Amino acid sequence: MTRQSLWDVSEANVEDGEIRINVGGFKRRLRSHTLLRFPETRLGRLLLCHSREAILELCDDYDDVQREFYFDRNPELFPYVLHFYHTGKLHVMAELCVFSFSQEIEYWGINEFFIDSCCSYSYHGRKVEPEQEKWDEQSDQESTTSSFDEILAFYNDASKFDGQPLGNFRRQLWLALDNPGYSVLSRVFSILSILVVLGSIITMCLNSLPDFQIPDSQGNPGEDPRFEIVEHFGIAWFTFELVARFAVAPDFLKFFKNALNLIDLMSIVPFYITLVVNLVVESTPTLANLGRVAQVLRLMRIFRILKLARHSTGLRSLGATLKYSYKEVGLLLLYLSVGISIFSVVAYTIEKEENEGLTTIPACWWWATVSMTTVGYGDVVPGTTAGKLTASACILAGILVVVLPITLIFNKFSHFYRRQKQLESAMRSCDFGDGMKEVPSVNLRDYYAHKVKSLMASLTNMSRSSPSELSLNDSLH
Repeated sequence: MTRQSLWDVSEANVEDGEIRINVGGFKRRLRSHTLLRFPETRLGRLLLCHSREAILELCDDYDDVQREFYFDRNPELFPYVLHFYHTGKLHVMAELCVFSFSQEIEYWGINEFFIDSCCSYSYHGRKVEPEQEKWDEQSDQESTTSSFDEILAFYNDASKFDGQPLGNFRRQLWLALDNPGYSVLSRVFSILSILVVLGSIITMCLNSLPDFQIPDSQGNPGEDPRFEIVEHFGIAWFTFELVARFAVAPDFLKFFKNALNLIDLMSIVPFYITLVVNLVVESTPTLANLGRVAQVLRLMRIFRILKLARHSTGLRSLGATLKYSYKEVGLLLLYLSVGISIFSVVAYTIEKEENEGLTTIPACWWWATVSMTTVGYGDVVPGTTAGKLTASACILAGILVVVLPITLIFNKFSHFYRRQKQLESAMRSCDFGDGMKEVPSVNLRDYYAHKVKSLMASLTNMSRSSPSELSLNDSLH
C-alpha cells in the first residue's frame, strides 16, 4: 500500500467517525472525535499518522482490510483507558496493582494527573508505601547476608582449634569468654565481669566526694585505701580477662583488630602508665610535672563503662549504628551549623547594644547552640521583644532539625539489633562438644530467596529505567 493510500485510509477512518481497536483480543469501535479530545495520547496521535511506518510506531499491527489497529497489551486494563476517553477521568480499583496500572497508562500516553480525586490519594499512597517495604526487605536481606557471612567467619575461627594441643578445651574457653550466654560458664563469667566494671566505676565516683578523701602527709586529698583495694582488684581482673582471651584466641594477629579487645586494652593501660609515671616522679623529683599526666590518665578510667558493650547486644548495635550512620550524623551537624550561624548573627544584630552577654558573635554561637539543641542553660537570654521572637524561632528550628534524621538512624539501629540477635542465636545453636561436627544453623533457603529477590529487583529497576516503552512481559513475548 502506498503512502497516499494509507493517508486516504486514515482520512476515511476519521470521516467514518470511528476506528477499530483490538487490545489483546478485546475489540471496540471508538469514535474519532472522542479520541481527538486528547490528541497527545497514543490513540489520538494514531489518527494523525500519514504512513504505515508511522502507524506501526504506535501500534503492534495494522490490518489494511479490516482497518483494525492491534495492540499487544493487557485487555483487562484497557476498559479503564476507554473510561478515560469518555469521561476525561481515570479511576483505579483497589484490586489493581498500581505499578502495572502506572505502566499501562504511561504506554497509552495518559498522565497520572487525570486520576480523579476520589482515587488519587489512595493511588499515590499505595505507590509510596512499597518504598518503605522495599527498605525493610533490603534491611532484612542485608541482615541475612551479613549474619551469614559473620557466622561463616565464626565457624572458620572455631575450626582453627582442630589439630592444636588442647584444641577442644581452648575452643570451649574461647566460646565462654567471647560469647556471653553461650553456656552456664559464659553467663557466670559475664556476670562477674559486669559486676567488676560497675564496682570500678562506682568507686571512682565515690572517691571524688570529700567525705571519702583522706589527706596525705602534705595535706593534699588522697584516695581511700578501701577504694584502692577495689581498684587494684578490678585492674587484676581486667588484666586476667584480657590475657585469658588472648591466650585462647584462634588468631593472635587478628585479636587486636577487634574493637572490643581494644577497649579491654585501653581500660588497663592508663593504670600501668600511671604506675610507671609515679615511680619515675618518686625517683626523679625534677620530673614532678609528670604527676599531672598521671592525674589525666586516672580520668580515663571512666571509659571502662564501654566494656559493658561485650555483654550487651544493645550497646554493640548502638556502636554499629553510629559507625554506619556517619552520613545522617553529618547531615544533622550540617543543619545545626547552618541554623547556629544564622540565628547567632541575628541575635548579635538585635541584642549587641542591649545585652552584655551577646556582644560578640562567638558568644552568640554559644547561645544559639544551647537554644537549638533545646538545652537552654539560661546563662544568657535575650531581653528585647525581637530577641525573644528570634529565640523562639531558633528553638522551633532546632526541634525540627534534630527530629529529621532520627528516623533514619532508628531504622539502622533496628536493622543492626536484629542482625546481632540472629548472629547470637546462630552461635548458641552450634555444638562443639567433641569437635567440629556440624555447621552453625543458617536458613539457607531464606538466604537463597533473598538473593533471588535481589536479582529480580535489579532486573525490574533496569526495565523501569530503560527508555523503551515496553514492559518486561512484552519483551518476553
